[in-house]
Amino acid sequence: MTYAVEQVTNIEKSRALVPVRLHFGITAFGVNAWIGDEGVVLVPEHDEESGDEELYVVLAGRATFTIAGDTVDAPAGTLVYVEPAEKRTAVASAPGTQVLAIGATPGKAWEPGDWELWWPAREAYEAKDYERAVELTRQCLVDHPGSPGLLYNLACLEALVGQSDEALDHLDQAIATRDSFREYARGDDDFASIRDDPRFLALTGEAKAAGAST
Repeated sequence: MTYAVEQVTNIEKSRALVPVRLHFGITAFGVNAWIGDEGVVLVPEHDEESGDEELYVVLAGRATFTIAGDTVDAPAGTLVYVEPAEKRTAVASAPGTQVLAIGATPGKAWEPGDWELWWPAREAYEAKDYERAVELTRQCLVDHPGSPGLLYNLACLEALVGQSDEALDHLDQAIATRDSFREYARGDDDFASIRDDPRFLALTGEAKAAGAST
């Protein structure tokens, strides 16, 4: 088969996210969509540490983007281009809003992001089948060793199933590769079981902060 056709609303989604790239098996660039009614966060706040340039296309409805502190009204038919370093988010401001995002890094062969690598385990995680999610995430790491996102998610899952030492080891590796996970971990409820562990406090910088305040 040399082509495929599908309605964006017919692709099974997870919350607001429609995994367009995975549905079609696209390997040359990243492309996904979000669908939601008024007030739903379609594009979570983020920048592109990977270096991806992104183009957002409002297919239907209306979205409100916040980019580098600026508010952008985007009715259907609007194109919004964002450079990698800029923080961006988008919220649906009309029922049935659809936003398509296309991205790639200039001069670099495209690679799937961490969240897409973790997609096979996501369903088990959301179903609270954490043991199965651990198994699937470890399998993903065999194919993509050193992926900081997979390491972080595995640490979360191991904390949830009571594997404290493994969770701390993988969190340490994730933070060593991507320092932004240090802050994420501080507010992540998945780490509730190890939040008071001295090693967790040291990894997230909370022990240092507590010492500075005494």
